[in-house]
This record gives sequence, structure tokens and C-alpha cells, in this order.
Amino acid sequence: MEIQQARETAVRRTPKKRKNQLPIAIIVLILVIVLAVVFGQISSGLAVAWIFGVAFGVVLQKSRFCFTAAFRDPILTGGTSLSKAVLTAISIALAGFAVIQLFALQSGKGVPGAVNPVGIHVAIGATMFGIGAVISGGCASGTLMRFGEGFMMQWLSLAFFVVGSLWGAHDFGWWQQAVISASPKIHLPSLLGWPAALILQFAVLGGLFFLADWWGKKRNQA
Repeated sequence: MEIQQARETAVRRTPKKRKNQLPIAIIVLILVIVLAVVFGQISSGLAVAWIFGVAFGVVLQKSRFCFTAAFRDPILTGGTSLSKAVLTAISIALAGFAVIQLFALQSGKGVPGAVNPVGIHVAIGATMFGIGAVISGGCASGTLMRFGEGFMMQWLSLAFFVVGSLWGAHDFGWWQQAVISASPKIHLPSLLGWPAALILQFAVLGGLFFLADWWGKKRNQA
């Protein structure tokens, strides 16, 4: 009896053999190349956007990168690797956009990029997005990534994501007239000067990075 139970346990513990997905990957790669050629005949920019989108999706899927997890994991699981990755990405983007804006201003042009007003609409939108992201289990990129992986719950999340986006686009005119246009635009380099603005932003990001690192080590030791 014991021998039979041991055999059954061994069978249950035998890892399931993974299917060879190489043929599917080759087919998908050929399809991506064919569509890139087709899009290139319509517009070179469309082909570049297609290749960039596919490459970005592969990076997201392989890295499991998710903005929601970056804010959720430190509280739920104590993991802060994604939080530090997001802070690092924001720091790199900050340096890059600073160079672009600085050269544009020195050449007599206006501030490039979208400098949007800050107000109560940001807090309301962030709260609504945060609640929806936690309930659905992912942000926009995470939802699209898991949708492609076949998670059925994300199919429902994507449907409501589209509904919410269309609803937001429909009401955006009211928000623009009633709230956004009345809120102040804040461009820190114009307000504080470039050195102080960069030092302040890198100091805040660096402080958050070390706080996340400390919190992750503390939770792992607990």
C-alpha cells in the first residue's frame, strides 16, 4: 500500500513536459516580417511603429514589467525589484528629456513635449486608474501583455479598459473646460532653473530608490 502511494506521489510530482513552441515562434516571426513589409509599402513610419510595438511587447512579456506591480508589490509581497526598475527608467527618461528640452530652448524654440496643468483632475484620474488597475490585476501594458498570453480575466479587463477610455474621451471636453484649463502649468526648470530642477528631481527619485531597496531587504529578512 505504501509502495503504491509512493508511486502515485512520484507520478503527481513528475513535471509536465513543456511543448516545443519553436515552430510557432518561427511562424509568428515570419508573419511579423511579412506585415512589416506590407506596412512599409503604405508608410515607412507605420512599419517602424509596427516593429517597435512588437519589440516593446516582447520586452514587456519577458521582463514582466508592470507599473501597477511596481506600486502594489512593495505592499502585498515586499518585492521592490519592479519599483526600482520603474524609478531607474524614469531617471533615464528624465535625463533624456532634459537634454532635448535644453537644446530646444537654447535654439530659441518653445518647450517641446506635453507640459500639462496639474490640479485636482490629476488626483481624481490617478485614484480611478489605481483602483481599476488593482481590481483588474494590471496596468494598460500589463493587461495587453496578459491578454496576448491568453489570460481570460484580462480579456474582460481589456473590454472595460476600452469602454473606460472611450468614456473618458467623450467627457474630456468638459474636463478641459471646467477643470484642466483653470489649473496651473508647472515646468520646474522654468520655475527653479535647470540645475536646481534636475538636482531636486534626481534627489527625489534617488531617495525613493533607496527607500524601496531598504524596504525590500527588510521584508525579505522578516
